Parts: sequence; C-alpha cells; structure tokens
Amino acid sequence: MNSVIRGTGYPLVHVPDMVLLNGTTQTTERIVNPESEYLKKLGDHIRTYDQARAYYPNQVYIGNYTPEILEEVAFPWYDKASPINDRYGKFGEIMPQEEFYLLIQASDEFDLVFLEKNFVEKMKPELAKDKIITESILDRIKKGVELEQIEKFVKQKAEPLYSGDKLVGCVKSAHAIDENLSAHVMLENLVSKASSALSLLYALKDAGIEPEEVEYVIDCSEEACGDMNQRGGGNFAKATAELAGLVNASGSDTRGFCAAPSHALAIAASLVKAGTFKCVAVTAGGSTAKLGMNGKEHVKKDLPIMEDVLGGYATIVSVNDGINPEINLDIKGQHNVGTGSSPQNVIGSLVVDPLDRAGLKVTDIDKYSPEMQNPDVTKPAGAGDVPQSNMKMIGALAVKRGDLERKELAYFVAKHGVVGFAPTQGHIPSGVPYLGHARHEILEGKMKKVMIIGKGSLFLGRLTNLFDGISFIIQANEGIEEEATVSRDEIRGLIAESLRDFASSMLESR
Repeated sequence: MNSVIRGTGYPLVHVPDMVLLNGTTQTTERIVNPESEYLKKLGDHIRTYDQARAYYPNQVYIGNYTPEILEEVAFPWYDKASPINDRYGKFGEIMPQEEFYLLIQASDEFDLVFLEKNFVEKMKPELAKDKIITESILDRIKKGVELEQIEKFVKQKAEPLYSGDKLVGCVKSAHAIDENLSAHVMLENLVSKASSALSLLYALKDAGIEPEEVEYVIDCSEEACGDMNQRGGGNFAKATAELAGLVNASGSDTRGFCAAPSHALAIAASLVKAGTFKCVAVTAGGSTAKLGMNGKEHVKKDLPIMEDVLGGYATIVSVNDGINPEINLDIKGQHNVGTGSSPQNVIGSLVVDPLDRAGLKVTDIDKYSPEMQNPDVTKPAGAGDVPQSNMKMIGALAVKRGDLERKELAYFVAKHGVVGFAPTQGHIPSGVPYLGHARHEILEGKMKKVMIIGKGSLFLGRLTNLFDGISFIIQANEGIEEEATVSRDEIRGLIAESLRDFASSMLESR
C-alpha cells in the first residue's frame, strides 16, 4: 500500500544581522568592493521582525493563510502589511533571531558557540515561552560568558553573532587548519541543524505523533558536514534527530541541490511502502549563504531586503492509515541523464511522460507545485515569476497534446497553478512548500490529486552540466485494502481436498 503524508513543518527564522554578515552576496562584496554603495545602503533596507511577521508570503508559509490570499492581495506584496501577523501558524512559526541564537547553541556538541551571559539571561526565558521547544533543548543552553571572552574569540577569526550593533556571541572554528571545520562552515552547519530540528518538531506536532515513533530521518538540505578527509561525509539527519529527541531513529543525508527534498520524499515513501520502516521523517534546515542573495537588485530598486529569513521544512511519512493523503510513486516523473536540458524536455519528463503512462490528462491534476519561489523577490531581480513560468510551460505542453485549447491556457495556469510564496533558500522552495497546504485541502475534500515537482541545477557543483528533477503525485487516500485471509478450517479443507484429488489420481493410474 502507498505510504502517506502524516504531517508537515514549515518554520521561518528572521535573521537580519545574518543577512549583513553571512549572506554570500554581502561577504563577497566585502572582499571585492568593501567601499561599495550597496554595502553602505544595505542597512537602511533591512526589515524589522514585526515587518517580516506582517509579510503575506511569510504568513502563507507558516500556514496562517492559504496561497490563494496572494491572488487577492494586489502585487507586489512587500509594501502591504498583513492583518494576520502572528508569530505562530498551523505549520510553524517565525522565530526571532535572538532566540534562534540560543537554539544554535543548543545544537552545539563541541563547545564552539559562546553567548554573552546577560544576553542568555534575557533571552532564555523568551525561548522557553515557545511551546515547541523541549526541556531537553533548553537544558543544552549554557549560562553564557563575559563579553571580553567573545571579543577575544572574534579577533581569532570566530564568526560573530550580532543583535543590531551589539556583539552577543560567536561561533569558533572546530579545527586549527581544516577549512572544512572553519568557523564559517561550522556556523552554516549549526544554523542548518538548528532550523532543521525546529522543522522536525513542528512536523511531529502536525502529525500528532511522539518523537519515539520515528524510525528513520533523511536530511535533504544543501549544506555538507565533514572534515578534510571526507568533506561531505554527514550526517545531518542523525545529528538533527538527536537534538529533536528522536531516540529510536537512524538516518542519512540525501543531496540533489534544489531537487533534494523531492528525491528524499520519494526515498522515504519507498522505504515505508517496502516495510523497511514504518515512520520516516524528511527534513531540511535553512541556508545562511542565500540570505540577501538578490540584495543588490532590491537595494538598487529601493526595495526592502526580503531574503531575510531562513527557511525550514520537514515531512512525516508513515504507513497508510486510511485517512491521510497518499504518495503515489506509480505516477512518477524523472529527469534522466539522456533527457536533455531544454525547458520543454525537462517539463515533459517530469509532468507529461508520467501522466501519459498513467493514462491521465494534464488537466486531471488539481494543482501543480513546481518551484515555489516568491515572485516578490525574483521579479525585481530579473528572474521573473518562476512558478508561473513553469505553469505556462506545462500548459503549453497540455495544448500540444490536446488536453487543452490554446484559449484556455491562462485559465489553466490560474486554476492549476500555485502562487509562489516560499523564501529563495534553494532547496526550500522546490516543490515541497505546498505539501502542508495540499494535505489539508485533500483531507477537506477540496482536491484529489496534486503533483509535486522538484527541480535542480547540477552545474553549480562543476561536475556535470546536467539538469535534475523528480516528480510524483499526492492523492486522496483510497482506503486500506483488507488483506485476504484464510481461516484454519479453510486450510484443513484445502489440504483434505488436495489429498482426495491425489488419492483419486493414484487409483486411476493403476
């Protein structure tokens, strides 16, 4: 039987100072052009925590709105405050930076994270108010040190942690000479681990299960952990499971750039369907590197920096309960080595080909969830409306194969597409942000079939120019099939009948 989507988690973390200090657009600019106008103006374009909370796409991401709200609110959205601006939502929360610093320290197993003692005294009670944060996580937070000690570490190339213009902590290097364990890399990895654990906790809550029920964890982020002898050895999954209290789980990491979450979900669904595990968690933390990634264009156009949040994602996949939406891998698309990289070939392999094999029309799918990047971010940067571009290509192929009239194309895009709302955190917006909304819509009977489409560009690793992608269907639960059983009396009757037939054949042969 198909495995099911049991629950999802989608938290965000507002990290304005990490935009300035850790986003690669900014760190590169400091090296190449330290006196640039961009760096001088950047601070004036940073949003406050309250502004980030009142941002419509962020509220959609954590589940306080469905994506349809973005069709009702006039575009662009950055200059319109949402009347719903809650910290907590159906799928997650928008955590403030200062509380997240404590979660980073809770993720630290090797005494690399130091926080100023007064800062800890002030912020730990605030973090403790967050009901998703467990006592075991709070117990991991140390009392803090004197500011002078942190300043000393920063002079020795530790990565600073700021709250506004105030130094409140740092992350040290884990090795004297190994660049793979540098302070920069350790900060990236601890941020990914901490935000991934937060995602897991929300997915468990949404699924209504205990941490002990998860048997396997798959991490699908875009970071890599290891030392100079194995740069990407891992294992984020098991490290995150430890922090989240998944004491009965093992795990491993899956990588595939932006397509990794969809690959990981397909693997998880297969493991559960095969009976290898009953409950698998797929999870990913956020990326500091991508903070303010399109900042130059946003500042140039006098827009706020909207890439000021870390994204997190998690899904609980379990055995079929007869209720939750199923992951149907019988309708599966994939980008093969020989497929080619043209948009038509890519969408054809991921959407049209699997539907052809299943005898379905393109219009038989209620919603398509390809790359869910927020157009508020991408359009000013010159990348256009990515989800809409994907839907136009799907619609064009539907017209070509006769599933749709050309005059119906615009209606198809509006009806079967999803407005982009996810932060541009690479793997985070690719297909999976809509899973939480889709699950609830299917459970409520509003939809029957949704296609999740993960896409990724592999050229970034400089090993191949190939494109990548995988897709599958999330569908309404078809109910648990009762396995055919035979009673003991029926077995005896079958044996007796076989013996009689055997005896008769022996007599006839004489």
